[in-house]
Amino acid sequence: MTEGCSCYERPPLTPETLLKAYACGIFPMSESRDDPDIFWVDPPLRAVLPLAAFHVSRSLKKKIRQGIFQVSCDTAFREVIRACARSVRGRRKTWINDEIIRAYTELHYMGFAHSVECRLEGELIGGLYGVAVGGAFCGESMFHTTTDASKVALAHLAARLRLGGYVLLDAQFMTDHLKKFGAEEIPARDYRERLDAALEVKAAFPAEIDPSLESKALEEMFA
Repeated sequence: MTEGCSCYERPPLTPETLLKAYACGIFPMSESRDDPDIFWVDPPLRAVLPLAAFHVSRSLKKKIRQGIFQVSCDTAFREVIRACARSVRGRRKTWINDEIIRAYTELHYMGFAHSVECRLEGELIGGLYGVAVGGAFCGESMFHTTTDASKVALAHLAARLRLGGYVLLDAQFMTDHLKKFGAEEIPARDYRERLDAALEVKAAFPAEIDPSLESKALEEMFA
């Protein structure tokens, strides 16, 4: 179980329950891919990524500008969440079980869960998914099979969220990977204040976007 977090007995995992939970600042996890049980998590410290000051390294900027990967949104949500649920080298256990896959896929069909995909010559080689509520986007998980693919997906996500009017990018738990993008860790009380403010914001996730507009948004973020 996640150390230091408050965990709760769970209600049925439905899209409606998920939306209410995210609006309250909690989210579900499982102990492992094969464990059917789910618990609700309320971290005492929350990692958030600053959309107004999102940091991208020089090498990653170069890779994004080269256009090595083909990036899209909401074209392969189920494939992305299943890839995030797989055990890989360096991550033998994951917290995404079949019930989570089912519930978030339903949430995606309702327009509240979104994915970013990275492809190389048509093959899905990285991506991420998360939940959008108001002006907040709650990142859930990411994966890659090719170096930097998930980083490219995250940078594109941040650029699109800025375009869509989002004000909060919740990353849940701090990692060394997220620190490189400028993530900060804040107490739960501060997070809820930011979340409450974000819920009042009317934002729209730009799944389909003109490539030139996205390129401009990326360059503005790089500046």
